[in-house]
Amino acid sequence: MKQLLRKGLLFAAASLALSIQMKADKGMWLLNELTKENIAQMKGLGFRLPIDSLYSLDKPSVANSVVIFGRGCTGVTVSGKGLVFTNHHCGFDAIQSQSSVDHDYLRDGFVSQSFQEELPIEGLTVSYLSSITDVTKQVLSGVKKPKDELDRLSQIQKICQQIEVTELRRHKGDHKRVEVRPYYSNNKYYLLTYDVFPDVRLVFAPPGSVGKFGGDTDNWMWPRHTGDFSVFRVYAGKDNQPAEYSKENVPFQPKYFATISTEGYEKGDFAMTIGFPGSTSRYIPSFAIENRMKDQNEPRIEVRGIKQAIWSKAMNADQATRIKYASKYARSSNYWKNSIGMNKALVKLDVLGQKRVEEAAFEMWANEGGKRTKQYQGILSEMEAAYKILGGLQREAMYLNEAFNGAEIIALAYGLKDVTYKDMQSNGEKIRSGIEDVYKDYIPTLDEEVLPAMLDVVRLRVSRDRIAPIFDLIDKEYGGDTKAYAKDLFVKSIVPYKEKVLAAAQRPDFAEVLANDPAYKLSQLVRGILSPLQLAMKPLTEPIQRGNRLYFAGRKEMNPSQPMPSDANSTMRMSYGSIKGYSPADAVTYDYFTTTRGLLEKYTPGSPEFDILPSFLDLVREGSWGRWADKDGKLHIAFISNNDITGGNSGSPVFDKNGRVFGLAFDGNWEAMSGDIEFEHQLQRTIVVDIRYVLFAIDVWGRCPRLIEELSLR
Repeated sequence: MKQLLRKGLLFAAASLALSIQMKADKGMWLLNELTKENIAQMKGLGFRLPIDSLYSLDKPSVANSVVIFGRGCTGVTVSGKGLVFTNHHCGFDAIQSQSSVDHDYLRDGFVSQSFQEELPIEGLTVSYLSSITDVTKQVLSGVKKPKDELDRLSQIQKICQQIEVTELRRHKGDHKRVEVRPYYSNNKYYLLTYDVFPDVRLVFAPPGSVGKFGGDTDNWMWPRHTGDFSVFRVYAGKDNQPAEYSKENVPFQPKYFATISTEGYEKGDFAMTIGFPGSTSRYIPSFAIENRMKDQNEPRIEVRGIKQAIWSKAMNADQATRIKYASKYARSSNYWKNSIGMNKALVKLDVLGQKRVEEAAFEMWANEGGKRTKQYQGILSEMEAAYKILGGLQREAMYLNEAFNGAEIIALAYGLKDVTYKDMQSNGEKIRSGIEDVYKDYIPTLDEEVLPAMLDVVRLRVSRDRIAPIFDLIDKEYGGDTKAYAKDLFVKSIVPYKEKVLAAAQRPDFAEVLANDPAYKLSQLVRGILSPLQLAMKPLTEPIQRGNRLYFAGRKEMNPSQPMPSDANSTMRMSYGSIKGYSPADAVTYDYFTTTRGLLEKYTPGSPEFDILPSFLDLVREGSWGRWADKDGKLHIAFISNNDITGGNSGSPVFDKNGRVFGLAFDGNWEAMSGDIEFEHQLQRTIVVDIRYVLFAIDVWGRCPRLIEELSLR
């Protein structure tokens, strides 16, 4: 019986491994690690370029055109004058920063008709990868008899920091970012160097009703009709090197810029993304997935749903509020809806069942290996035991973090602890500027509505003993009425009001004023609750960190021929696949592209999500697409492929078989929100805005031929 069980488990695990190998579309691959198998699969799907034309840091290549846009997106350089295409939602903060009630670029779009009209965006950067070096031996050889996994990781962190310092000194220049990043569950390390350009300017943005068409309703959905793009330009000093903003700076001349394809595409055509995906967890065990669903996603879904409902009502009622909160709402809502979809998809696709088969086979292999596999024996049991204790603590921590970040006044108050009277006297202008920036998108009356809602959900979901310091006060002095507490706090506190904060910061007794402020006291109570909770969770991460590293290494040893691309970690990756539709359910089949017909079908006058700016709507109704039409005579808006992407890939160029850009990736589909944990090749799709729709908006709606003339169109 035992032998039959063993054969059954190993067969099931082998079948899973084989199915993974057969899926050429799975994988976020490191370009410097592409294998013969990768290249053969790419060529089998239609790819035509020599590999050194795809990726080389020594000579111009397609990958050189791809950039980190801002702090969490991707972009692509598309002209010899530093023009960068990315998503509208990636440029959203920048567009918002330049918007006002009189110049509402979020609503009306933005078009610059000359270099002089391009708007500098303070704080925005574009980064180009300039080198990548394997430093695994250097890192691991420096680890000396660690007490446990946390000590091991602490030593590695110090070694990596020293490597980064040494490398930065070697470059002897500003505007370099150097970092050592872990790969393959902390089994390998690379040193990466970036050239960081801090002078980035807004060039073009479509109307919000184009760039964000469909809003939250269509987010993560297909079919899609969103023109999710924006255009920026990278500027450099006259030596073509990164430089802080100056009127004397000139457009950057890149090593390589991508060609644009306007040929269109067919079902089955090759599609490749290159970008900087943020984070995946493809190799975690089943109980870690349960922790993600129950103890992380569920609190996030509940708390953000409450907060966003309050924000949304206020935004829909007032244009100025909408402008101020648009970016914050979009960031919050995106991950909120992702968490909802992930939980549903993980259940529907039985990812937990698949993982348990893998785990059972691994444990059997490890136990039967004797001394050879001793280091892998029992690691899953140790991890599971740690997660059982960690889960309850993490669930409460998530509720507390989500709620008390949702009430902005708490973060504002806590941030003021670093402002001192002495610093105001010596560096007042800089501090004032920072305070102005923090408060420019904050509305106290709206936050006063949010705070009691956040307190109510915390009272409901977190153990009374843990939150007693806060609620003893509310119950005693306000009869448990969180709205009455919030109203009194906003009356008595200086924290919600920029002018009061700036005035108080000029006083010698500012520290005392702040210490007695009710909002600051609340922030300290919150900190006092969270700190011991975080300390309690820390030792539980030791067997989890150790287990993840060894589980990956052991699975690789168990199945050495199985492709196991490293989890995403915000470094450059490529994915290859094909354009294709999908069938999410019986009798339901989705085509692989959308057109303006669907846009008009969804159009709803007055809707905050499905309205269309009249000047753009008129062009769509007119139907004169010119050279941007497909060979079918229609203007295509978006298409889907089975490329493997995640957050951070937003704005990633989608390249055709000849290395030409024919779209910008901007989303995934609802049915496969489990993709960060397991790629489902039958369902998972990347949603891409058709580059011809981008060019139509620039050329026909924006009447901006100067940008079209910059591009290399083929």
